[in-house]
Amino acid sequence: MPSPVEFLDGLIHEPSQVDDDGVSLTAGQVYRITEAGQADFGGEEYADPATEPVDTERRDAADEYGWWELDAGTYLLAFNESLQSANVSFVLQPHERLLALGASHPTAHVTDVGPVPLSVPEAGVALKENAQVSRLVDTD
Repeated sequence: MPSPVEFLDGLIHEPSQVDDDGVSLTAGQVYRITEAGQADFGGEEYADPATEPVDTERRDAADEYGWWELDAGTYLLAFNESLQSANVSFVLQPHERLLALGASHPTAHVTDVGPVPLSVPEAGVALKENAQVSRLVDTD
């Protein structure tokens, strides 16, 4: 089975993202859902939800990257990395660091790493830009 790293573009720092078990994906953007989307049986009436990017805040003026301070709720999480093959499937799962915060996203077999729903717990979550939030692993 091929390694996910063979099909990924946009890795931030390959040595710290890639190991024998798979590849860590990093937070590229968080979106707030502002209006409901819709789905029907055949897809003719499907519509994406309306979204807006959540701004980051730098905790210190010298910081290179900002933080998303997320309240409880559901967001869409986009990754810095992109998967370059529709012919190979991998398992996308939440990173153990994300789970330890009480946040999560669905685990799924994917051929694309488009935005995923991110569930944030009652207490909220702070995510730094480029934080390792997900794992892409072989289907074996």
